[in-house]
Amino acid sequence: MSAHTAEPEGRIDYAKTLDMPTKRLILFGVLLGLFLSALDQTIVSTALPRITQELDGLSLYSWVTTAYLLTNTALVPIYGKLSDLYGRKPILMIGIVIFLIGSALCGLAGEPFLGNLFGGGMMQLVVFRGLQGVGAAALGSVAFAIIADLFEPVDRPRYQGLFGAVFGLSSVIGPLLGGFLTDQVSWRWVFYVNLPIGLIALAFIASKMPRLASGLKARVDWLGAFLILVFAVPLLLALTWGADGNYAWGSPEILGLFGLSAVSLIAFLFVESRHESPILPLTLFRNPTFAWGALARFMIGAGFLGAILFLSLYLVQVQGVSATAAGTATIPLTVGLIIGAIGSGQIASRMGRYKPLMLIGLITAGLGFFALSTLNADSSYTSVVIRMVLLGLGLGPALPLYTTALQLAVKPWEIGVATSAGQFFQQMGSTIGTAIFGAILTAGVSSNLATQFAAQAASNQGTVATTLQKISDDIRSGNAPTGDRNATPENPEDVKVRFATLRENITKAIQTGDQQALTAVKNDPFIKSLPEDARKQLTGIPAGGVPAQVKASFAQTYATVEQAVNSGDAAQVQALAANPQLPQALRDNLAKIPAPALASPQARAQILAGIKQGLDQGEAQAEQQATEQALSGALSGVNDGEKITLASARAAKVAFADTISSIYRYSIIVAALAFLATLMMPNLEIPRRAKGERAQPAHVEI
Repeated sequence: MSAHTAEPEGRIDYAKTLDMPTKRLILFGVLLGLFLSALDQTIVSTALPRITQELDGLSLYSWVTTAYLLTNTALVPIYGKLSDLYGRKPILMIGIVIFLIGSALCGLAGEPFLGNLFGGGMMQLVVFRGLQGVGAAALGSVAFAIIADLFEPVDRPRYQGLFGAVFGLSSVIGPLLGGFLTDQVSWRWVFYVNLPIGLIALAFIASKMPRLASGLKARVDWLGAFLILVFAVPLLLALTWGADGNYAWGSPEILGLFGLSAVSLIAFLFVESRHESPILPLTLFRNPTFAWGALARFMIGAGFLGAILFLSLYLVQVQGVSATAAGTATIPLTVGLIIGAIGSGQIASRMGRYKPLMLIGLITAGLGFFALSTLNADSSYTSVVIRMVLLGLGLGPALPLYTTALQLAVKPWEIGVATSAGQFFQQMGSTIGTAIFGAILTAGVSSNLATQFAAQAASNQGTVATTLQKISDDIRSGNAPTGDRNATPENPEDVKVRFATLRENITKAIQTGDQQALTAVKNDPFIKSLPEDARKQLTGIPAGGVPAQVKASFAQTYATVEQAVNSGDAAQVQALAANPQLPQALRDNLAKIPAPALASPQARAQILAGIKQGLDQGEAQAEQQATEQALSGALSGVNDGEKITLASARAAKVAFADTISSIYRYSIIVAALAFLATLMMPNLEIPRRAKGERAQPAHVEI
C-alpha cells in the first residue's frame, strides 16, 4: 500500500493566500449550503402526516426519512476523497446542484404529469429524497473540510463552532418552518424553499471560492467506493428495519443484509490496503488522534441522536406535548448545543489546545445524561429544560472540536478524507445507537407496562382491578395491541372532562331519549371500545328514554288486560292472573274478579277503571325505579371505565418515563466510552500564528 507522505506539487495554502473578506464570503455560501442539508433533516418531519394523507402512502412513511439517511451516510466518505482529488469547489457545487434537483423533484412528487412513475406519488417522493441525500452528503462532508482550507489551525475551532451552531439552529427552525409552510401554503414548499437559498449559496461559491485543491494526483478508487456503499447501505437498512419492527432481528432478511455488509467490509479492507489512493486510507488508523477520535465520534453520534429522539418521545408520552410541538420543545437542548459549540471553539482558539475542552464537554454531557436518567412521570417541565440545557452544553463541543482535532492530525491533502471519515463514523454511530436504544425501548416499555398495570390493579378493586390485571397479563403474553408511540396521550384532566360529558349524555339519553345525546354516546371512544354486549346495553336506549319504555310497557299491559276482561271469559282472565310477567298486585286483583261480574258490560267497565287507576299509580313509581336502575348500571360502568382509563394513562406514563430514564443510564456508559477514547488522544497543541504575521495577498487563482 502506498500513501502520499510528501506534499503534492503545486499545493496552495489558501489559509495564508486568501484575504479575510474573501474567506467570509466563501464561508457564508458554505454555511448556507450546510444549513440546507441540516434543515432538510428536520423540516420534512412536520409535513409528513399531510404528505402521506395526500399521496396515500402511509406504508412508505418511514422510507421518506430512511432513503435520505441511506444515501447521505453511505456517500460521505466518497465525497471526502473526491474533494481531496478534484478540489472542494467542484464537488461542493455538484452536491448543491444534485440537492436542488432532488428538492425540486420532491416538490413535484405526485403531480399528474409524472403519472405512475416509480409506482405512484409516495414512491416518487422516496426516490427523490434518496437523490436529495446524494447531494446532501457532499454538503456535509466537504463543508467541514473547507474550514481547514480557509483558516489556519488557530482560527479553525471558532469557525467549526459556527458550523456546529448551524445544525442546532436548523433543528429549531426546521419544525417551525415545516409546520408553517404545510399549514399556510403547501407541503410542496417544504422542498421548494430550498431552491432560492441553494441558488444564493451556489452563486457565492461559484463567484468567490477558489478550487481549493489539495494538489493530489491519483486514480479514483471506484471499487473501494462501490464496496463502502455495499457495506453501509445493507447495514443501515438492517438496523433501520430491525429497529422499526419491519422484520425480526433473527429473520433471514436482516441476517442476509448483515452478512452482505460483513462480506463487503472484508473486501473493502482488502482493496483499500492495496490501492494507491484509497477512499479511506487505512494508514489513518495508525494515527492515534484519528483512530481514537473516530471511536469517540461514533459513541457521541449514538448518544447525540438518541438524546434527541428519546427526549422527544418523553415529551410526547410523559409531558403530553403534541408530536408536532415535540420538535420545538427541544429548543433548550439546542440552545445549550449552540452555546457549547460556539463557546468551545472560541476558547480553544485562545487556549491553543482542544483536548481539555473535549473532556470537560464529555463530563458535562455525562452529567446531563445522569440528570436525564433521573426523570420520572412527575418531573416538571422546568426541570426537564434544565437537564436539556446541561446536555446541550456538553454535546456542543463535540461538533467542532473533534473535527478540528482530526484535521490537525493529518496532512493538509488528507483533510477531506479524514473529515468525511470522522463524520461517517458519527453518522453510523447515530444509526447503530438509535437501533440499539430502540430495541431497549421496545423491550423495556413492554416489561414496564406490564409491571405498572399490575401495580394499578393492586391499588383498585372489583371490575377495575380485574380489567387492569388482564391488560397486564395480555402485555406479558404479547397479546396486547401496540399503540402509536408518537401519538400524544390524553392527560388526566382531559379524561375527566370527557367522562363527565359522557355521563351527562347518558343521563339525558336514559331520562328523555335525547337523540343528540344518544348519538354522542354511540360515538364516544370509551363506548366504542367496550365488548358488543356491553356496548348494546348502553346504546340500546329506546326513543323517549326509559320512562317512555315503561309507559309503553304499562300501556301494553292494560291493553292485554282490557282484551281479556272484555272477552267475558273467566278462564282467560284467570290465565292472565297466573302470568308471572305481570305485577303481583295486578295478578291478585285479576284473580279476585268473580266470573258473573264479567258477564255485565257495566261491571267490566268498572273493573277496568279500577285496574287503570292502579296501573296509573304504579306507572310513575315504576318509571322512577326503572330510570334510577338504568342510570345506576350505566353510570357504574362509565365510572369504572374512567378509573380504568386514568389508571391506564398513569401506567403508560410511568412505564415510558422509567424506560426512557433507563436508556439515559445506558447513554452515561456511551459518554464514558467516548471520554476514555478522547483521553487516549494525544494532547496536541493548536499551531499559533507567529507574532506580527499577516496574511499574504490573495492567490492569482481568485
